[in-house]
Formats: sequence, C-alpha cells, structure tokens
Amino acid sequence: MIDRGTIQSIKQRYGIIGRTEALDHALSRAVRVAKTDLSVLIQGESGVGKEVFSKIIHEQSVRKHNPFIAINCGAIPSGTINSELFGHEKGSFTGASGERKGYFETVDGGTIFLDEIGEMPLDTQSFLLRVLESGEFLRVGSSEILKTDVRVIAATNEDLKEKIQSGKFREDLFYRLNTVPISIPSLRQRRDDILLLFRRFVVDFSEKYRSNPIRIDERAAVLLENYSWPGNIRELKNLAEQTSVLSEKEEVSAEDLVGIKPELLQRHLPAISTDGFKGENLSEREILYKVLFEMKKDLGELKNFVMELVNRNNLSFPDRGEMKQLTQTTEYPGNFESKSEESIADFFKDSSENDENLTSIVINEVNRNAASREPEVEETLSLEENEKQLIKKALEKHKGRRKDAALELGISERTLYRKIKQYEITA
Repeated sequence: MIDRGTIQSIKQRYGIIGRTEALDHALSRAVRVAKTDLSVLIQGESGVGKEVFSKIIHEQSVRKHNPFIAINCGAIPSGTINSELFGHEKGSFTGASGERKGYFETVDGGTIFLDEIGEMPLDTQSFLLRVLESGEFLRVGSSEILKTDVRVIAATNEDLKEKIQSGKFREDLFYRLNTVPISIPSLRQRRDDILLLFRRFVVDFSEKYRSNPIRIDERAAVLLENYSWPGNIRELKNLAEQTSVLSEKEEVSAEDLVGIKPELLQRHLPAISTDGFKGENLSEREILYKVLFEMKKDLGELKNFVMELVNRNNLSFPDRGEMKQLTQTTEYPGNFESKSEESIADFFKDSSENDENLTSIVINEVNRNAASREPEVEETLSLEENEKQLIKKALEKHKGRRKDAALELGISERTLYRKIKQYEITA
C-alpha cells in the first residue's frame, strides 16, 4: 500500500476529505495503477467522486501532459455515440456534412474516461473492445483502419455482471476493462467522514459568499450521521449549501435540518419481519431481540464455564448422560427476516428447557447442602424490565453520554430519548 504521506498529499491536491480506511485503500490502488497503462474499472454509486479518481490516475501517469477527456456514455444518444467516439466520414449518415474526428482520434496519447459504461450500446461495445485489444478503429462510413494509443478508464454505478447475465453487456469487454478494479465506498460507508465533509462544504460556501459559517448542534450531527445519503457527496454538499442559505441562525438544530430536508428522519434499517407487525416500531423490537441474544449468549458462556470447572477439578455429576447436551455448541439464527415469531420463540424455548439440567450439577457435598439452604431468586422475564436495565447499563457504561449509548444499543438517539422518558430513567 502507498505510504500515508503520499495519500495525504493526494487528498490535499484534489480536495478529498476523509479518513476512512476504504477510501485510503481506493486512493492507494489508484496511485499504484496510474504508473501503468492498464485499463481500470472504477465502481461506485452515483455521487461518490468517480471522475476525481480518473483524473488522479491520469495526472499521476506518464500521460499527464497529454489530453484527458471525460465522456458520459449515458448522455450520448445511441445513434450518435459511435460517431462521437470514433468519428465519421462525409455523407455517412443524414446530417454528416463533412468528416469528423472522434474522441479516440483526437485524444491519441492521452486518457479517455468513459463514465456510465453500462449504458453503452452493444455495437459500440464491440468497437471499444477492438480498440482495447489492438488499438484499431474505424470511422463511421469508412473502411480505413486507423490506430490510436489511448488509455481507457471506465466507471459504472451498476452491477455489470447482472447486465452480462441479461445480455446487455459483453462479458469479454468486462474482463478487458476490469484489469484493475477500484471500488469507491459510498458515503453511508464513511460515517466518520460525514461531519468533516459537511463542515468543509459550509466553510467553502461562507468563504465564497463572505458570510459566517453555520454550526450544527450534537443532535443535528447525529441526524446527519444516521441518514443513508443515497445521493452521496453531491447530496451532502447540496444540504450544506441549502442550510447555509436558509438558516436564520448560526447554530442549526436537528429540527432546523429536518425543516430543510425532511428525508433525514427516514431510516433504512434491516426489517425483521414486515408481516403482522404493521404500525409497530421496529427499533423497539431490535432492542428486545438484542436483550434475548445477550441473555442466551451469557447462558451459553455459563454452561461452558461450569463444564470447564467440573473437568479441571475432577468433580462429579449425578448423571453424566444428562450433561452431554450442555457441551453442544450454541447456534444462533443469522437472519430473522425469514423467521416467524413462532420459530424465534421456539429457538429461545429450547434454550430454557436445557437450563433445567443445570440444577443437577453436583460439585461436592458441602456446596450441595449449602445450595439447598439458599433461597431461590426468581429472575424476571419481563421484556420491558430487561430493556430498561439494558438502557441503564449502556448509560452507566458511557457515563451518561446518550449518543454513545444509542450506538451501543443499536438504536437511534431519538428512540433512546423516548425510552428514557418512557421508563423515567435518570441519566
């Protein structure tokens, strides 16, 4: 991997903000491949900055003093894209009043960035494949073979393998372009970078229009960090500029942000089950399942601890056969989306039935007699009480910092505020 000093220099030069490891990995790969003439396929959602990466590759290569052109394949009509890329002869089609050089001819020796490569028509794909393999191409309406020396960097926000399966993209072209793939993380995969980017956009706006930069409070920051950002960096920049213009005060609250962009309240959490739970708050169910998982995990660890204790100290059991099931590895269901409530209940019921065997463990006679004299304490099975205790523990662990507690519990800070008020918890 390229050293951090080089990566930081690249970030400063191209105005890239972020410290996420996935972003640094993508930049490192771009710098390394820039020294070669290999084709590159940049993959990432719309708005993540694919064109910036193409410029980094070109300007760090030996072709940096030669032309660079970026072409959006989805924005060129299918009837004219061949002419745009490869040129045409006079009279080759209606409106061709003279010969024209295409981009592959005019950018000879340089780099062509083909954005939205998945939108390229199939016939154009075959022409592009020939250029990549031999450097040869034909103008539209001509039989003369021309040569070019162009490096191709392609980009897509689609799954090209799915398009191959549906017959809309050539498999041989995919592997030719995908010599060195670079995957750029989406903004929701860069949670730690969201506030850094937002502040940068706000400062840039204030410097441009000579105004005081706005600030956001803690709750507004949580709102930004937990939004899914389908438009990625473009969407975040738009919000920063809108807020700078529309906000009447320098410190912006969460309510102010929601007033400007109501979509910030939308959450895209994985659904446990949509059938039969309409109207319920899934965040509450997540807490309950988390409580149950933690209880079952603790129980499994307790069983393993007791077995280890018995084996190390050469202790005895009333019935060895009854204890065999306690040594079985506990398996947790990986996905609740396909589970019914009944199957989830059976999962935890099986665990509780096995728990009865714990009462048959005999460590020695003294402990047996002592245990018989100890009063039995019935553990509460109330889900609400367990939920309340879990929230208290999280708040205690993080010394009352609700943002950190909410992250620990896997819920939004807004839901945590409501739960604290509901259970009258003093943080």
